[in-house]
Amino acid sequence: MEDRDDALEYHSGGRPGKIEVVPTKPTATQRDLALAYTPGVAKPCLEIAKNPGDVYKYTNRGNLVAVISNGTAVLGLGNIGPAAGKPVMEGKAVLFKRFADIDVFDLEVATRDTDKFIEAVKVLEPTFGGINLEDIAAPECFEIEERLKREMKIPVFHDDQHGTAIISAAALKNALEVAGKKIEKVKLVISGAGAAAMGCLRLYLKLGLQKENVILADSHGVIYKGRTVDMTAMKEQFASDTKARTLAEAMKGADVFIGLSVGGIVTKEMVQSMAKNPIVFAMANPDPEITYDDACAARSDVIMATGRSDYPNQVNNVLGFPFIFRGALDCRATTINDEMKLAAAQALADLAKEEVPDSVLRAYSTDRFSFGRDYLIPKPFDHRVLLNVPVAVARAAAETDVALEPIADYDAYRRRLEKLLGRARGVMHGLYDRAKSDPKRIVFPEGEQEKIIRAAKILIDEGLAEPILLVKEEIAEPLLTKHNVDRSKITIIDISRSERFEQYVHRFHQLRRRRGITITDARRILNSRNYYAMMMVEQGDADGVIAGLHAYYPATVRPALQIIKTKPGVKNVSGAYLLMFKSQMFVLADTTVNIEPDAEQLAEIAAQTAETARRFNLEPRIAMISFSNFGSTKHPQSEKVQDAVRLLNERHPELVVDGEMQADTAVVPYIARDDYAWSTIQGDANVLIFPNLDAANAAYKLLWRVGGAEVIGPILQGLAKPVHVLQRGVDVNDIVNMAAIAVIDAQLSERPLLRKARR
Repeated sequence: MEDRDDALEYHSGGRPGKIEVVPTKPTATQRDLALAYTPGVAKPCLEIAKNPGDVYKYTNRGNLVAVISNGTAVLGLGNIGPAAGKPVMEGKAVLFKRFADIDVFDLEVATRDTDKFIEAVKVLEPTFGGINLEDIAAPECFEIEERLKREMKIPVFHDDQHGTAIISAAALKNALEVAGKKIEKVKLVISGAGAAAMGCLRLYLKLGLQKENVILADSHGVIYKGRTVDMTAMKEQFASDTKARTLAEAMKGADVFIGLSVGGIVTKEMVQSMAKNPIVFAMANPDPEITYDDACAARSDVIMATGRSDYPNQVNNVLGFPFIFRGALDCRATTINDEMKLAAAQALADLAKEEVPDSVLRAYSTDRFSFGRDYLIPKPFDHRVLLNVPVAVARAAAETDVALEPIADYDAYRRRLEKLLGRARGVMHGLYDRAKSDPKRIVFPEGEQEKIIRAAKILIDEGLAEPILLVKEEIAEPLLTKHNVDRSKITIIDISRSERFEQYVHRFHQLRRRRGITITDARRILNSRNYYAMMMVEQGDADGVIAGLHAYYPATVRPALQIIKTKPGVKNVSGAYLLMFKSQMFVLADTTVNIEPDAEQLAEIAAQTAETARRFNLEPRIAMISFSNFGSTKHPQSEKVQDAVRLLNERHPELVVDGEMQADTAVVPYIARDDYAWSTIQGDANVLIFPNLDAANAAYKLLWRVGGAEVIGPILQGLAKPVHVLQRGVDVNDIVNMAAIAVIDAQLSERPLLRKARR
């Protein structure tokens, strides 16, 4: 009862329901409204009248799907009617938006008449880019989909038939591989003869399953040739020539059981009667045909999947429909054909064999998923599904000539999809391309850490960098094997056996002898891998350092300052973060190093941060932040910022910079327009320089944790050679990102040398 109350509160609290319509264009002024409606709206209307295809250019039709039901087969609730089914359809809309950024109108149609239902959907074609039929009872659902697909020129997809089919087909392909069996030879039993069961069977036949090796069963037992009880045309089509009459008899010697019926109808004995390495997909919800625990207790060699999230191998339709529609909409497909479904299944099957990102592991509170009996398909919250399935679907649509606007560049399309996951991915993809053009040697002092090993594998596989790990060989080898890292493409250095150790000791002594460091001290200090890594870069044996995964910030910065030092003309290092929102990007500094910088330091920090902004293709517009607006409050802190602005204008007249100003003056246009129209910053700052570490650190962390910004950093600025410090406990992708930035830093640091050589 408590859970039910929670669900009711969830749906009724605040604004009732789960979805709303939100404008995508400005509506703040009278001009905005005049463009949104009359008179401005007349122009796109006339353009569409001249060229009907322009409806995809001027409206949201190309990103709008209808989820349509008559409520006759709602989840496990049955024929509860269209109004009672509406919460489910709203839920489907939420999943479309959450996983693939597709907008949805849910439509509940009050008819069981097949012809009326079909006509109601057909006349809505000008509104939508695609139709998702949902929770419609068999057998009418088959005729409805077939006729709508034939009579409409947009994709029509009955998810109950095809969603489970696609996801389970991916799992079945991989399960057969694990079991060492061929689909052409397996005996397969299906419990259930509704929309999902028929959809699965049809798709499995496309995969190579032989019809004569299939036995279907429903609530009356096996569907055999000559049966007269509760037969339909669809059941007649797949009736078996078999002596088996019960599900238990059918399962004897079977290789695969597919359950799409009701809970609890399969016993341990039935599983025990199956062939070696039996594949059992018990997908009835909420209770499977046999529980995961019972199936595993019956057979130690069972390969098990269910529809539940609390056991391995969840067959969840959310892995399919959002991404299939994403690909179909983006290439303007006129239908979703079998080739597109098979392409989606193959993409999911392939993805299960790739290494799983930290973000997915964290979502499921585990430290590892690896391809095998307990991991046959990706998890529903695996963001990579968005990057793989739509591409495969769009490609299949083009190859089968159903794409009106085939994707011209699939790499560029994949990047567009990455942006749906967040701006950080789009930004980093551009940096990855630059890094790949000239990979550099990046040394990782914490080479024994699994996250570093996994990041190194990605750097190698993507061609971003040449990783160097400081770690003992005997520690590294099992980790490299575990994560399938190509040993020939990675450098392992055990500093206790390094041939360069004494050379580094003498060089470090030379650098620090007037700081009280003896040769004995140098030898002791160089046993620290952070110091050794910096010496590698100083001596040209590496091009950059990434450190700090399990160390405090000063432990990495201190050796960098002592050995690598700052760039010529730069007195201080500083730290910056790139923060990305849906429509804006900002670089904030100094967020990590200087506690109470003076005016000289602030000016230098601002100049360095301008370079960082340009690295991310952001033309810097610098606001020097204070609690005062242009002298409104006299105080040494605000006057310090004024002095920094003056110094910047003198030394870097090319920079757009102003201050001191409050943070909202820097980023809110109307404040600047109304009160400070003369300022060079008109609420359009993208580089924010804070007067002290307190303010900068608090600002970036609040924007990150509460404001929902995506973050790249910390980026260490001002060092002569690339060194970046990881936030403690970051994800593998963050390590890869920082390594890519270090590679680009190294590329940029070489350019002055190249220019000098050309002279």
